[in-house]
Amino acid sequence: MMNRKLIAFDIDGTILDKNLQVLPSTRMAIESLRAQGHYVTLATGRSRVLAKPVIDALSFENYILCNGAAAFKDHKQIHKQLLPMDSLKELKEEVVPLGIDVALVGLDETKRITSLDLPKMTDAMESFGSTLPNLDPQFAKEDVYAGLAFYSAKHEGRFDEKYQDLRFVRWHPNCVDVLTQGISKAATILQVANELEIQQEDIICFGDGMNDREMLSMAGVGVAMGNANEEVQKHADLVTQDHNSDGIYHALNKLGLITA
Repeated sequence: MMNRKLIAFDIDGTILDKNLQVLPSTRMAIESLRAQGHYVTLATGRSRVLAKPVIDALSFENYILCNGAAAFKDHKQIHKQLLPMDSLKELKEEVVPLGIDVALVGLDETKRITSLDLPKMTDAMESFGSTLPNLDPQFAKEDVYAGLAFYSAKHEGRFDEKYQDLRFVRWHPNCVDVLTQGISKAATILQVANELEIQQEDIICFGDGMNDREMLSMAGVGVAMGNANEEVQKHADLVTQDHNSDGIYHALNKLGLITA
C-alpha cells in the first residue's frame, strides 16, 4: 500500500496556465489525489485574498500562503509568522530615497505605502492577474506577513547583508518579496508534514519560480514545470511539461500517483 503523501502546488505558472486558468487535467489530477487520501495543499506567495479564486475553484481546504508565513489546515490557521516591523520601517526609510516603492501584505489585503512609480508597481501586480494596491501609509498597524519592494536587478543583493532578519526573493523583474528570515514554503511544508506524521521522502512539490527552489530541493520529489527557468529546474528531481501542456497530470502519472 502506498504511503500517504503531502503534495504541494504553487499557483502561478504551475496550477494556472498562461491565461490564469486551471487546466481540466489539473483539476482531475487533484481530485484523484484527494480521493486516494493524500494531503493536498497549495504553497504560494499569494495572500489569502489573492489565492481565494484558486482555493474556491479547486475546493482547497489546505493552503500555505505568503511564501510560508501562514498556513491553513481545513481552513483553520495553524502557522503564523509576521514581518519584524522595526526592520521593515528601517528598510522603507532606506529604499524610498532610491525611488523604490513598498507595499505590505496582510492575509486579506495588500496596501502600498508609497506612490513613487505606479506603472512599475502595476506591471508587477498585473503579471499574475492582480491590480495596483490601494494607498494606505498606515497599513503597517495591521498584521503584515510579507512586503513587496519594487526594484529591478540593478539593486539585487543590495539590502541582504544589512537586514539579516529579512530575506529578499525575486518573483518579477521589477519586484521582490520581503520575508522574515527563515520563512519559506519549504520550512512550512516540513512543519505541516511533521504534524501529519508524513515523512520528508513522502513530500512532493510542484513549482516554477525562484521562490520554489527550496521546496523543490527539500521534497522527496521536487517537480519543476517545463516553463521554469534553468536555475529552478536544477533544484528539481523531475522536470515535467509546462503549465499549458498538462504538466501536473503528466508528472503525477509518471510517479504512479494517478493513472491515464
